[in-house]
Amino acid sequence: MHDILVNLNNWFQSMGPLGLAINSCIESFFLLPPPDFLLIAMDLANPNKALLYALICTLASAIGGSIGYAIGFWGGRPAFRFLFKKHMSKLDSVEKMYKEYGSFAVFFSAFTPVPYKIFTIGSGILRMNFWKFFSVSLLGRGSRFFLVSLVLMFFGETVKKYLELVILAVTILIIVFCVIVYKKGKKKLRSEKSSNGSD
Repeated sequence: MHDILVNLNNWFQSMGPLGLAINSCIESFFLLPPPDFLLIAMDLANPNKALLYALICTLASAIGGSIGYAIGFWGGRPAFRFLFKKHMSKLDSVEKMYKEYGSFAVFFSAFTPVPYKIFTIGSGILRMNFWKFFSVSLLGRGSRFFLVSLVLMFFGETVKKYLELVILAVTILIIVFCVIVYKKGKKKLRSEKSSNGSD
């Protein structure tokens, strides 16, 4: 399996930016290696094009996410079962996260190493508003890929081995911020409802 993934990565890399776009798009709804490995290799090879590569990754991944959404919307749970037979329980987890955090759940999956493809298809199955889904996907994927490219563009090889730690630290900060904003919004909504009820 490892050899297959390495060969796939090499094949995408041989096609340059087109391979990066294809990898980013398909990985958003199917079992392929994440485009991060290819993005890192291309950023290090051509630091002056790092932001272009991040943009390609972001747009292609968001388009792929939309395909995943359509698969979930039209194919439902049978489509999810066909693609992720061993991970059916994760759909329940996705549903719980939606109920608890709403669109933040999509942002979380788009930015972190959590399988984004499960959330793209799950979003279609659970009938999340498409434009909200697409916007949050674009924001999450863009934050992730531009962060990687910016760090490599400025620091190159010296920071490569610490890249995962940098992304993890930023991820934690963003999640904490999102949870705080979400809870404050929910608290404000409750107080407004209670004040309206007492009128």
